[in-house]
Amino acid sequence: MAEETPTGPVEMGADMDYAEHEKTYSIFLFMTKYGIIVCSALMIAMAFGFFAGGGFFSSLIVFVLVVALASYILR
Repeated sequence: MAEETPTGPVEMGADMDYAEHEKTYSIFLFMTKYGIIVCSALMIAMAFGFFAGGGFFSSLIVFVLVVALASYILR
């Protein structure tokens, strides 16, 4: 039985669109970074509101401040 596996180097395949790959990867990193910031800020604000007795509006202020500070630091 004959095998039809390629014997040449892997680089001989189709040309890659490296510019599009870099663009997609940078979008992925952006979304990951800010998703982690928002989730962390949400947990901090919820802990402040539930356990420290801060209430909804003060927790909202803490959320906005944490997101703004983390975004400024990680830009």
